[in-house]
Amino acid sequence: MDCVQQKTHDPYATVESRCQLKLVNYEAPENHISHETEGLSRKHLVVRRGEPFKITLMFGDRPWNPHIESLVLEVWLGDVSENIRVQFSDEWSDPLRWSAKIYRSDMHPQSVTVHICSPVLSAVALYKLLLHIETRRTRRSYLVGTFVLLCNPWLKDDPVYMPLGVQTQEYIKSDYGMLYMGTPLNISSQPWSFGQYEPGVLEACLQLLQVSPQHLRDKNEDYALRADPVYLSRTLCAMVNCNDDLGILMGKWQGSYKDGVKPTEWSSSADILHQWFTSSCKPVRYGQCWVFASVLCTVMRVLGIPSRVVTVFNAAHDGDGSLSVEEYYTSTGEKLNLSKDSVWNFHVWVECWMRRPDLGSGFDGWQVVDPTPQEKSAGIYCCGPCPVVAIQQRYLGAFYDTGFISASVDADIIRLIVNDGLVVGRTVDTEAVGQLIYTKSIGSDRPENLTAVYKSKKRVQPTRAVRCTPRSERQTDTVMMNMCSVAVGGPMQSSQLQDGAVAYCSSMQSSQLQDGAVAYCSSMQSSQLQDGAAGFPEGLSQGLEVSLNIDGVPSVGNSIVMCVTLTNQSSSPRVVMEHLNAQVKEFNGSPQESFWKTHKKIHIKAGEVLKLKHTIPTSEYEAYLAGDDIVNVAVVIKDLKTNESILAAQEFNISSPQIAIEIDGGDTIKLKDEHTAQVSFINTFPKTLNGAVLTVEGSGLLKGKHQASLVFLKPGEKIEKQVSIVASSPGTKVLMATFSHSNSPGVVSRNFHRVSVMTD
Repeated sequence: MDCVQQKTHDPYATVESRCQLKLVNYEAPENHISHETEGLSRKHLVVRRGEPFKITLMFGDRPWNPHIESLVLEVWLGDVSENIRVQFSDEWSDPLRWSAKIYRSDMHPQSVTVHICSPVLSAVALYKLLLHIETRRTRRSYLVGTFVLLCNPWLKDDPVYMPLGVQTQEYIKSDYGMLYMGTPLNISSQPWSFGQYEPGVLEACLQLLQVSPQHLRDKNEDYALRADPVYLSRTLCAMVNCNDDLGILMGKWQGSYKDGVKPTEWSSSADILHQWFTSSCKPVRYGQCWVFASVLCTVMRVLGIPSRVVTVFNAAHDGDGSLSVEEYYTSTGEKLNLSKDSVWNFHVWVECWMRRPDLGSGFDGWQVVDPTPQEKSAGIYCCGPCPVVAIQQRYLGAFYDTGFISASVDADIIRLIVNDGLVVGRTVDTEAVGQLIYTKSIGSDRPENLTAVYKSKKRVQPTRAVRCTPRSERQTDTVMMNMCSVAVGGPMQSSQLQDGAVAYCSSMQSSQLQDGAVAYCSSMQSSQLQDGAAGFPEGLSQGLEVSLNIDGVPSVGNSIVMCVTLTNQSSSPRVVMEHLNAQVKEFNGSPQESFWKTHKKIHIKAGEVLKLKHTIPTSEYEAYLAGDDIVNVAVVIKDLKTNESILAAQEFNISSPQIAIEIDGGDTIKLKDEHTAQVSFINTFPKTLNGAVLTVEGSGLLKGKHQASLVFLKPGEKIEKQVSIVASSPGTKVLMATFSHSNSPGVVSRNFHRVSVMTD
């Protein structure tokens, strides 16, 4: 339908004595401005619940006579409708029901403007609107058209109300964000285009609700529940992944991505939503945590729920609800794939803003909603909404999934050294998990540190029970029981664990195991390891202390320099063996084979502190490390007299040389105008790079990929590519460039450049 005016059909048009509706003006420009929905759709009138919008009814030759003819609007949603008798403005109307009013100044001989208002707790959906012109003896009906109703964060009575204008501007209207990745030692950032103003995105978000299992099972019940942002967020969270339904994204964390798009190559939610929508809801390949989260953030903002993307550095995956994660190392410092749990170097989820009447006002505000398919919640792959305040206070019984999410930011890492099937050393790290938690600042690309919002300065003991106010009668006791068991962390099947986040001992190669542990580990689970270090204090070995630090920020092409600090707090000299080991790993996976190791016998005097420098030269790692890889380095100190062992570990990513992107005239361009972008990379490495390739692409700016290649790129030389960009729609776009060469196993450098497209 045309959202400005709609022709209507009147079966009684030949009866000249009756008032006939000819046209409807949806007053779209004015409604969209007053409802903060400009640009969301070219197809539909889009308004917000609880806020009046207006339509103008235009009649035929005979004007409407309010003395003998009544106007009745009828709103349809699914199989349920509600009649709205049009009243004059001085008449009372029930704020909890639909209303329609006419102001005397809006009455004209051939037209009348009607102001329509929905209840504040109306369902988010596409509605159908009819008009009936009634007399005592006749009723003439017209299909007026359709309109979309969204949540209203500008309205105080709406559960998603957000008080400050700068907040709604950032968390509803802004169409771009910043993603933070890497490790706490070396944080990288990437702009992301949420793209809620791209054509078709609103329609894709509405379709997402229409194909959900809840809607397909009982559409009228689904419509009734869609007024609740808690219900909406759980439904949409599950629909962003495709594990249980016709959802948007398929996840993949290892292997080849040739039959889809590698997650690191996405930079826009709109591209993903368009592909899903136009393919009749076939899952888009592939996503990882930041892609899942960014798409969910787009859907939430489109539907009117304030949202932001949040990164947790060193996020624990605790599947058994123990609030701890075990890591296993050999006595030479090689990390083993024995634990069913893991620590991701970073994990990205969404926070949504809403009231929680099911829990009480103390749990209002930001709620964690995590669409990455990790664990099932009440039988489906979704997570949250979980109040951030419940995480900080460790109220693990608060709905939903608080135990699992709390562990993500505040679990203990228990590092165990194993040898011949025995645990010979043990350390407990209570600080590493959730070390930093970032989101984009309001009105700035700088990160806002949320760590203190999630974690109290003084660690709180977990509480498993929370007093809740009664839930809606529509939610059964069975569902509530299921939710509660998930929230406190129940038993988990190994089949529920995802991809690289889980690796059992039985799947390991024997070459990965050291010191006689091969035969034993191949036939056991980690729980079968025997504790040969039961008498050790945590993190200490009878007066020995060890720490491991990385000097500076390691960068591609330069040596990695580390410092091991060894302290002998005892009154006797010690002879120890130092083992260092370095391995490659992906941000969420278990380590691969070691690429560097060393060992050395050390004599340390009583009370002495030794600082031991170690260097990994470029030649030792360049064949193993690509731009997105993480390095795990561990040091094990073994007392040669007592055989006691202690361990320290660090994980870090290596920064890459930057790709330069410059746009003539600046980063703000006009719609449909042609601009030139200059993309270049300078070889800062001390050697010639073979098979250098520079690739440029950008959805909504460029068609396809544009490449420049050189057989040899000598030190100090530049490879560059000039491209012409033309923006096809307004909003924020992202230009992406990558550099690779044949000496490296993957992309060496990647850069994302934000471009703002204006209509004027």
